[in-house]
Amino acid sequence: MSAKTLSATEIAELLGASTASTAIISRVSALESAGPDAVVFAEDVRSLLAAMATSAGLILARHVGAQPDARVLVVKDPRYAFALCAKALVEARTGSEVHPSAVVDVSAKLGERVKIGARAVVEAGVVLGDDVEIAAGAVILHGVEIGNRVVVQAGAVLGATGFGYARNAQTGEHLLFPQQGRLVIEDDVEIGANTTIDRGALGETRIGRGTKIDDQVHIGHNCRIGKNVLMASQVGISGSCVVEDGAVLAGQVGLGDHVHIGPGVILGGAAGVFPGKHLEGPGQMFMGVPAEPLKDYLKTIARVRRLK
Repeated sequence: MSAKTLSATEIAELLGASTASTAIISRVSALESAGPDAVVFAEDVRSLLAAMATSAGLILARHVGAQPDARVLVVKDPRYAFALCAKALVEARTGSEVHPSAVVDVSAKLGERVKIGARAVVEAGVVLGDDVEIAAGAVILHGVEIGNRVVVQAGAVLGATGFGYARNAQTGEHLLFPQQGRLVIEDDVEIGANTTIDRGALGETRIGRGTKIDDQVHIGHNCRIGKNVLMASQVGISGSCVVEDGAVLAGQVGLGDHVHIGPGVILGGAAGVFPGKHLEGPGQMFMGVPAEPLKDYLKTIARVRRLK
C-alpha cells in the first residue's frame, strides 16, 4: 500500500485539535529522521524540546511548551494520536491482492480488499472478511472464520487440531479426542508471526474483537479470548481457558487448562496460573508461579531472600 499526504489542518481535524500550520505531511517519523514532511510526537518536556529542534513538519504534544511553535499540535495522548496519523497516512487498498504462489481453495469466501501473501494457504470453507491481510507462509485451515480488518503475520497457523486425547487405562494408549469444532477470529484482531491458535474440539475457539496477539503465542482448543486483550510473545494458553475483555498477558505467561482470567487483569512476565484457577480484579497485577497479587509476590520474594 502506498503512502498519501495530509495537510496539517486535515490531521488536526482527525485528532479533534486545531492548528495554524500549513505543513503537508506524508509520513510519521522518529525524531532522528524527521523532515518537513513528517509528523513526530513528544510525551514530555524533554522530548518536546528535542522535537522542536528538528525540522519536523508537525509535532504532537500535550502542551505547546515555553516558546510557542506553530508546528505543535496539542493532543491528550500524543502516542495514540501518532498511531492514528500513521493509519491515516496509509493509502487503502482498492482491490484484493493474492500472490501467485498462494494456495486458496475454491470454496473459500474472500471479502473485499483481501491481501494474501506468498505461499500462504487458505483451505476449504474458510471465510475472510473485508480488508484482511494474510502474510507470507501463514496457514488458515479448513472452516476458520475471520472477521474484517484482521492481520495475520507470517508463519501463523490458525485452526490446527487441538491437543486433546482420551487414554486407554489398560494399554496406556492415547487416542485423539474429536477436534472438529471451529475457530472464529472477530474484527480488528492482529495475530503475530508463528502464532498458533487451535480450533475447538466440539465447540469453538473464539478471539474477541480488537485483541492483539504477539509472535510465537499458542492458544489451545475451546479457549474464549475477550475483546481488546493484549498478549505478548511466547504466551501459552491451555485448552478451555477464558480470558475476559481488556486483560493483559505479558511475555511467557502460561495458563493451565480451564483457567479464568477476569476483565482487566494483568499477568506479569512469566507468570503461571495453575489449572482451574480464577483470577479477578480489573487493573490488578499478578506475578510468579503460581501467580499471586503483586504485593503478595513481592513479600514472598523478600521472605525467600531473608533465607539466604
